[in-house]
Order: sequence, then C-alpha cells, then structure tokens
Amino acid sequence: MNANTQPIFQMKNAIDADFLIFDLGNVIIDIDSKKVLQLIKQEIPTEFHGKVDSFYLTDFHKDYEVGKIDSSRFRQEIRDYFQQDWHDEKVDGFWNSLLLKIPAERLELISKLKEKFQMGILSNTNSIHIEAVNKILKSDHGLESFDPMFDWVFLSHEMGVAKPSPEIYEKMLVDLGTSGDRVIFFDDLHANIEGAKAVGIQGVHVTGPEVIFDYFKNV
Repeated sequence: MNANTQPIFQMKNAIDADFLIFDLGNVIIDIDSKKVLQLIKQEIPTEFHGKVDSFYLTDFHKDYEVGKIDSSRFRQEIRDYFQQDWHDEKVDGFWNSLLLKIPAERLELISKLKEKFQMGILSNTNSIHIEAVNKILKSDHGLESFDPMFDWVFLSHEMGVAKPSPEIYEKMLVDLGTSGDRVIFFDDLHANIEGAKAVGIQGVHVTGPEVIFDYFKNV
C-alpha cells in the first residue's frame, strides 16, 4: 500500500460530535446520595426519620441547587427542618459525605479526549459541594479545580436552572455556539438524558463505571 492509499477499515465507534459534556455525579466523581440520609438519621430522633426521606424533595434543597438561596441560608434551612442546632461544619460534613472518589483513570480519559474534542461539565450542584470537590481534586490529583481539564463548566447554581429542564440545555448550547447534534452528553440519570435529547443533544445514559470507557474504547 503506498503512502496515498487510504486504509480500507474504518473506526467502529467514530464519534460524530465536537463537544463532549459530562455530568459530575457518578460520571466523573463517585457519589452516594443515601449516605447523607443515613448519617442524619443517626443524629436525630426516630420520629424525624420521615423528614430525612423527603429531604431531597424540599423546596430549600431545590432552591439551593439553582442558586436562589446561598450556603448560609441553606445550612439554616437544614437546621430548622431537622430541628437541630448543628454548627456549620457539621452540616457541611453531612452534606459532603455523599462525595466519594474521583478515579484517576477518568481524569486520564478526559485528558486524552481533550486532544480531539471540546470538553465540558454540566452538573446540578451547589457551592458547598463544589468547594469540597475542589478539595478532593487538590488532595488526590494536585488540581485546584476542573478548569484546566475542561473547556466549559456549567453548574446549575450558577446558571439559575437545573436538569432536566430544557432551559439549562438550551443555555448551554447558546454558550457553546453550536447545535444539539454536535454535542454528546453523559449523565447517570435517565430523566436528564431525556431532557438533553428533547433539545436535540445526543445522550448517553451512564449506568455504571464502565460505560464511558466502553464508549470511547476505539477513540
């Protein structure tokens, strides 16, 4: 075969996109949302356990996720909700207990993909969690934040809207300056994938830690 002859084979998983956008929880960083609830139940009377199970559905939790209330107000709402006089550090300890590890192999994959694609994060999150995530990045990987690894960082509490609202995806596309068909979005929640697909974004449901590695194995 001479130098001008093209190979007869094609990559099986050629990625037809310009932007790869990743959720944080259980896509980049391992999380355990139930851990928060378990720890709180250990600290409060049994008659309040029903309130624990409804915690993620509270208005103040939803408001914090879209930046309608600040961290101080969120901590006070937690104290009032559970009728406990917890200091700020204890509240943050409960709240951040869901954050586990950021496996190095995921960051290595991101670095590899960044050579060919524009990379981004789109996450429903909040200030307390982002501060804790940055501490994990610093202690485990020597990074101050995700900024060096990603071209784009979209966080619900800064955008004023959360997944799976179509608005958050539309805002992202405007900032990216592209159409949905040029974006692939990875998220662990089916509803968030469906929200992305509703505005024309390609969606990949991350059902386990091997999904993103399998998806990019030929890239």
